[in-house]
Amino acid sequence: MRTDLLQLSDTVTDEPSFIAFLWAMANEWNESEALEAAKPSSPYGPTVLGWENRSFGSIMEAAAAWADASADGLPLYEKPTNTWQRAAQILAMGKHYE
Repeated sequence: MRTDLLQLSDTVTDEPSFIAFLWAMANEWNESEALEAAKPSSPYGPTVLGWENRSFGSIMEAAAAWADASADGLPLYEKPTNTWQRAAQILAMGKHYE
């Protein structure tokens, strides 16, 4: 069963769990790339695994944009006090945020 990166980011509490999150994110990216190479999704939507952003640069741009937008929290998002968790959430949103 595939790990949901957003849910996993909520479980990050320290450096070891952050590193585990990074591995999960890398593994999902690599799986998505392999699936897309075999059977490409439409270039106008997300990949088969839901990656809206399809390059390292666009993922980092989206993560930074979401970090800016959520710096003070959002209506349905309470910014965590744990900086490891916040960093994981920022990176996870690089997958989805446009």
